[in-house]
Amino acid sequence: METESPSVFGADEQHDVEVDVPRWVRLARLALESERVNERFGTDVEMSLMFVDESTIAELNVRFLGGDGPTDVLSFPLDEELPPAGRSPDQGGRGPGSPSDPGDPPALLGDVIVCPTVAGRQALERGVPADDEIALLVVHGVLHLLDYDHAEPEETAAMRRREQELLARFREVEREADGE
Repeated sequence: METESPSVFGADEQHDVEVDVPRWVRLARLALESERVNERFGTDVEMSLMFVDESTIAELNVRFLGGDGPTDVLSFPLDEELPPAGRSPDQGGRGPGSPSDPGDPPALLGDVIVCPTVAGRQALERGVPADDEIALLVVHGVLHLLDYDHAEPEETAAMRRREQELLARFREVEREADGE
């Protein structure tokens, strides 16, 4: 089955920090493509990337994760079953060997929510540019949607390694786009 590039919906729901939403959507898409999500799930894939203020992310953190106050990034994977790939005999359809129905819905991975204000503070503490911190949070959030975790030391190492690989690839793609 032919699939498209993963679809990423981006929105800036805050007014405290200027955010280059199209840039971060490109980064999220690069991460999804690098993880071969369309092949992995056998269908087109969609996710959303939202930038919110501190009060919004604090409310989400308390309400859904039992956290305390604002945080930098939250990921909300959808727990629904992904649609089956291909055709099963009991599902009807146009017959064996027919292409899949072009109206098949995409798989919805979930939402990544980033707070640029918290990211900016963390960037100052770490001595890095705010854009570098936001880039890390976008990739971190996307990887959480794809079942990466950091509860155990081995998981943490694998996730950090993949984050750095994806960020290096994104910097490379941006340099190429700038003609460097």
